[in-house]
Amino acid sequence: MSDPDNLETGIRLSPNFDANGLITAIVSEAGTGEPLMVAYMNQEALSLSLQTGEAHFYSRSRQEIWHKGATSGNVLTITQMRIDCDQDAIWVEATLSGHGAACHTGRKSCFYRRITNNGKLELTGDSPMFDPKVVYG
Repeated sequence: MSDPDNLETGIRLSPNFDANGLITAIVSEAGTGEPLMVAYMNQEALSLSLQTGEAHFYSRSRQEIWHKGATSGNVLTITQMRIDCDQDAIWVEATLSGHGAACHTGRKSCFYRRITNNGKLELTGDSPMFDPKVVYG
């Protein structure tokens, strides 16, 4: 990353991982652009995602690679990946399989609550598409 021209405008992938070796990954639904989730990738998760065409992330809580949908069946099949100008965030566009839910709560999107002007949360009306207790135990 010593060459800012290549980093910002070049065609060489040079992910700018943070001090923990992670990069933010924003996931949206292919076709609609609806935001589905935000997660993190390390080098291994990024490599696996590129190799398999399915989203892999790094679980900070479990400290391990996480193949999205391996347990739930809600696999994210990548249709496109982009990286931002300074290569410190990745945008994953994907199609959903399984129950059609990206969120561990069973909802399609992790963004199922809206922040009101007075700072309170309200549900958007998105109902769970599966019961997390049944799927995850």
